[in-house]
Amino acid sequence: MIAITGATGSIGGRVAQLLADLSPRLVVRDPARAPATSGDVHRASYDDRAAAEAALAGVETLLLVSAAESATRRDEHRTMVEAAAAAGVRHLVYTSFVAAAPDASFTLGRDHWHTEDAIRTAAAATGLTFTLLRDNFYLDVLPLFADASGVIRGPAGDGRLAAVARADVADVAAVVLRAPEAHAGAVYELTGPEALDLHEVATRAGAVLGRTLTYQPETLEEAYASRRAAYPGTPDWQLDAWVSTYTSVADGSMAHVTEDVQKVTGRKARTLEETLGG
Repeated sequence: MIAITGATGSIGGRVAQLLADLSPRLVVRDPARAPATSGDVHRASYDDRAAAEAALAGVETLLLVSAAESATRRDEHRTMVEAAAAAGVRHLVYTSFVAAAPDASFTLGRDHWHTEDAIRTAAAATGLTFTLLRDNFYLDVLPLFADASGVIRGPAGDGRLAAVARADVADVAAVVLRAPEAHAGAVYELTGPEALDLHEVATRAGAVLGRTLTYQPETLEEAYASRRAAYPGTPDWQLDAWVSTYTSVADGSMAHVTEDVQKVTGRKARTLEETLGG
């Protein structure tokens, strides 16, 4: 039995379709939004330990798609990991972040490190095996960084990022879920085929989408000020996450290109054009 969380989202939903022949169980907050598959659907939120354990009963392999950004995401992830271990899950696949570390430049990368730590703790206690999919930023999302006038603003300097298509992350996850024993203990760094600066992202994405996009570098102070003005009342953790998206590019944390997508799936990672035009 395979279970998939986040099946109402882009990655979990694609994995559910790719594994439809295996009738995976879908664990979602809103069953009405679950994609149509031959598997059963269970309702559970990441912060509900009892519901999560019940939803994972009998499951051998779990895809844990990271929850939406929030101030409580670390606790939510730890709850799900502990529920999986208690329910007897034998292998856990987690969508982590490429620079996950306790001091990651991208502040939300620290959340992912804490989740990885929870997984390793559960593995040591129960014998659970795991696979970590450390994703770079998503190619599909980059055009959404632009404002209404088509300008991407942020303190990324001339740094580069090896962003990956969400479809490639889902394809890798599906391969791993079909044969988890072959990927036990693996940490895959999932990137696109090239590292681009934001000038290149803007020009190339704009060409595909048929609109003019540009990149305008900001200082750190300008970045915080512009976001506070545009979104008054935003909590500090969210502002830090938004701004550190760019500073993590500036400091080189996002630039490393790997061939792990091809290593797992047998085909090259999608380019920016293939991702946005596909």
